[in-house]
Amino acid sequence: MYKYDDFDQKLVDERVIQFRDQTQRYLDGKLADTEYLPLRLQNGIYIQKHAPMLRVAIPYGMLNSIQMRKLAHIARTYDKNYAHFTTRQNVQFNWPELKDTPDILAELATVQMHAIQTSGNCIRNTTTDQFAGIAGDEVTDPRPWCEIVRQWSTFHPEFAFLPRKFKIAISGTTEDRAAIRFHDVGLQLVKNEQGEIGFDVYVGGGLGRTPLIGELVKQNLAPQHLLTYLEAILRVYNQFGRRDNKYKARIKILVKALGVEAFAERVAAEWQYLVDSPSTLTDKVINKAASFFLDPAYEANPSEGDFAQQRADNKAFSRFVTNNTTAHKQAGYVAVTLSLKKTGVPPGDVTDAQMDLIADLADQYSFGELRISHHQNVILADVKKSELYALWQALEANGLATPNIGKLTDMICCPGGDFCGLANAKSIPVAAAIQERFDDLDYLYDLGEIELNFSGCMNACGHHHIGNIGLLGVDRKGEEFYQLSLGGRAGRDEANVGKILGPSLKQELIPDAIEKVIKVYVENRLDGELFVDTYHRIGQEKFKERVYA
Repeated sequence: MYKYDDFDQKLVDERVIQFRDQTQRYLDGKLADTEYLPLRLQNGIYIQKHAPMLRVAIPYGMLNSIQMRKLAHIARTYDKNYAHFTTRQNVQFNWPELKDTPDILAELATVQMHAIQTSGNCIRNTTTDQFAGIAGDEVTDPRPWCEIVRQWSTFHPEFAFLPRKFKIAISGTTEDRAAIRFHDVGLQLVKNEQGEIGFDVYVGGGLGRTPLIGELVKQNLAPQHLLTYLEAILRVYNQFGRRDNKYKARIKILVKALGVEAFAERVAAEWQYLVDSPSTLTDKVINKAASFFLDPAYEANPSEGDFAQQRADNKAFSRFVTNNTTAHKQAGYVAVTLSLKKTGVPPGDVTDAQMDLIADLADQYSFGELRISHHQNVILADVKKSELYALWQALEANGLATPNIGKLTDMICCPGGDFCGLANAKSIPVAAAIQERFDDLDYLYDLGEIELNFSGCMNACGHHHIGNIGLLGVDRKGEEFYQLSLGGRAGRDEANVGKILGPSLKQELIPDAIEKVIKVYVENRLDGELFVDTYHRIGQEKFKERVYA
């Protein structure tokens, strides 16, 4: 993974000093709220319902055990002993005091972390596949390209005050696990017949009030032109994106208004001035970025030990292997997903003690490296099969081995009205009620893969639009209701936005409504057919009739 050089460290350290002075002046009454607002946002600090919230960047979801221990320390020292992992592969602290935030940023800087550009109208954290570098269906490793984009976009003077926030996702696999078509820019790594890599560039995707699927604007872009083409896209957006209405300010609205062909023409016209500019990537720059992501010291063809017998002897362990491990490109290894979706725990939340344990387990079993997925789980990417049973025992004893990855209770969920001032409704208690209703592993396994995504408001932090089952909190005359949608999915070739099922429902009716939806699926599915495929085959009417009968 990327490591700071002296320039990086000095930049982040000086940023902390600058913000410490700004915060002190604000607390002393020398800066008005309106003056301090953009300054705190540039450093990842929101003001929520009960306290400030600090969002810390985890570049493309990668961190090491030292960094994880620092997050645990911050949770213990400055917060309420826990943190929350987000769909942007970042981490949030919900209870710090404003006066302590410069100290937190200073602590983060000691382990090469920061909160820069985790909020505000700028280029946010670039995201990718949580199995980048180890997946069997990988065209090429996307992480070097994520790092190139990260370095280019951080403190880019031209794009610090865009019309609205801007999100980029990069996928290097045939199966899109990064939801690239629901980002402002989605980059798909491809190979031509000669084996040369390039990028298919999608623009104008996004969720929120106006969910739209990104459109292909450039096919097989040569890699040396990646940054110049991104600059052309952002210049067109910066010039023509709406600034009079924040709800219509995202690039997706501009692409929709112009039409994808006219938008692509404007980008091409701008690109001609940039194509051979200093932002053109050289082999030296590309190779340097790739050098940060070399394979760890894998053991060649390691023995699997008693792995097969351990699976045969222990049903719980076998379930964990089936549901929480992913095939690895290296023989004898697997990637292990640690579920942060135990029944009764808010999805994505992790305690300080668990973070310390995860860091220890990463050192012991996975070369000290960790990944955060956009599904709000933690991944140990390089675990030997022979050591998997011992790892599972440690996870099981500490509430991190729930074998539900990809199943209904492995839901994406924002913090909702319990914390967020923008939310229309609470999400955590509803998520807990759903978990309790479906807390039966045999039933979950019979149902197969179902993505349930839950947002507390139209900002769609929980990606409800692209859940196979989506839940959205809405306000009806001061009361909390929930809107149910079905059929969303994020795959590159099958991407679509879920369709609202009908009128919103009261909180206490949601578990029943989801159970009715599931029963329609069970009654109508073909052998081996997933929920989302059954829905698209039979249509919405049967589901609607059952829920609103």
